Amino acid sequence: MNDFHVKAVKLKGEFLWHHHETEDELFLVVKGTFAHEVRGHEAVVREGEFVIVPHGVEHLPVADEEVHIVLLEPKGTLNTGNISNERTVSQLERI
Repeated sequence: MNDFHVKAVKLKGEFLWHHHETEDELFLVVKGTFAHEVRGHEAVVREGEFVIVPHGVEHLPVADEEVHIVLLEPKGTLNTGNISNERTVSQLERI
């Protein structure tokens, strides 16, 4: 949508610490609850709530139980931001 991706994702457990150099992200919780950690601070995001992560902010999403999230982020944003590992989903894998 207008050079943004709207992604439906499920998360359970800890993702990984990462940041995005130029992209802001919006996490909207559709079902469940997750902890959104930034260095020195944790926010609990509940069903119907959202959090916006500004670019450059290192963050860690954590869900004790499965949570359903809608992500809104610029097209081309890597899910693992500045980290490249086995959890990184490339642009080609998304199609």
